[in-house]
Amino acid sequence: MDDLFSDRALRDRTLTRADIAPLTGSLQKLVGCNLEEAELSGLDLTGWTFEQCTMRRADVGGAKLEGTMWLSCRGAFANFAASDLTDAQFVAGDFNNASFRRCTLTSAKIARCKLTGADLSEIRGIDIQFDETLLIHAKLPGQSFRKAVLNRIDFSQADLRKCDFRNAVFHDCSLRDAMMDGARFDGADLRGADLGGLRLGDARLFRGATISRDQAGNLLGELGLNVA
Repeated sequence: MDDLFSDRALRDRTLTRADIAPLTGSLQKLVGCNLEEAELSGLDLTGWTFEQCTMRRADVGGAKLEGTMWLSCRGAFANFAASDLTDAQFVAGDFNNASFRRCTLTSAKIARCKLTGADLSEIRGIDIQFDETLLIHAKLPGQSFRKAVLNRIDFSQADLRKCDFRNAVFHDCSLRDAMMDGARFDGADLRGADLGGLRLGDARLFRGATISRDQAGNLLGELGLNVA
C-alpha cells in the first residue's frame, strides 16, 4: 500500500473496514478520507489522527481510541458508543446527532465543535474539557462540570438533569430552555450565562449561585413579576 501514502499520511481515499483493519496496531494519519458508514467497531486505533475526514454514520463503537485526534472532521450520526476516548481531542468538528453514550472521555478535549443533538449519556471520566462548543439539544444527564471554566458553551435545550455545576464559572454560555431538574449550581458564577426560559420551579436550582443585577431582573420578568 506504499503508493497510498504521502508524508506518512493516507489521503483522499474512501476506506472501509477491510482497508483499516490491517493498519491497526501502528500509528496512522488519515487526511481528507471518506469513512462514511464505515463499520470500524472494536478496532484498535490508539493514537490515530483523523483530519478533515467524513465520518457520517460511521460506526466506531467499542473501539480503542485513546489519544486520537479528530481535526475538522464531519461525523453527523456517527456512533462512538462505549469507545475509549481517553486523552482524545476533537477540534473544529461537526458531530451533530452522534452517539458518545457510555464512552470513556477522561482528559478528553472538545473545542470549537458542533454537537447539536449528540448523546453523551452515561459518559465516564474526569477532567473532560469543553470549549466553544454547541451542545444544543444534547443529552448530558448527570454529567459533572464541577469547578469547570465553561467558555462559550451553548447548552440551549440540552438535557442537563442532575448535572453538577457547583463552583463552575460560565463565560458567554447559554442555558436557555435547558432541562435542569435536579441540577446543582451551588457556588457557580452564572453572570456569563443566558438563563432565559426559566420556569418558576427552576429558580430554586440557583440558590447559592452568583448572578448579575440584570439577570435577576430578567429572571423576575421570565417568572411573570414586574420589577419597579
